[in-house]
Amino acid sequence: MTVSQESKSPSELIDGRITELGDWRGDMLGRLRGLIHQADPDVVETWKWRGVPVWEHDGMICTGETYKSVVKLTFAKGAALPDPTRLFNSSLDGNTRRAIDFQKGEEVNEDAFKALVRAAVALNKSKGRK
Repeated sequence: MTVSQESKSPSELIDGRITELGDWRGDMLGRLRGLIHQADPDVVETWKWRGVPVWEHDGMICTGETYKSVVKLTFAKGAALPDPTRLFNSSLDGNTRRAIDFQKGEEVNEDAFKALVRAAVALNKSKGRK
């Protein structure tokens, strides 16, 4: 991490990641970030593990990782969340986490995605602060 990165807030670091990607992945990450904020205006952005955007509210909601061919949102407690529209399409074998891989040009079911974020927040709140 550079000195200039150390002085930036997590939100500024996420802004920087979106900008530095400079392609569809940055656009997708920015769009998903906006949907997370719409679903939970009280969400807290953090920056962990050498550069992973994380969204939290009474615990971790999800992480936003970017790879060459996908933008991956991993929900920390995804296995416990209702997913009636089957958004989860990755990391389906684990006992706890579930992920959504978004590919270039893919449509986002915004209502279902926001419902998933709200369900994650509700689950975090039901567990109470540790």
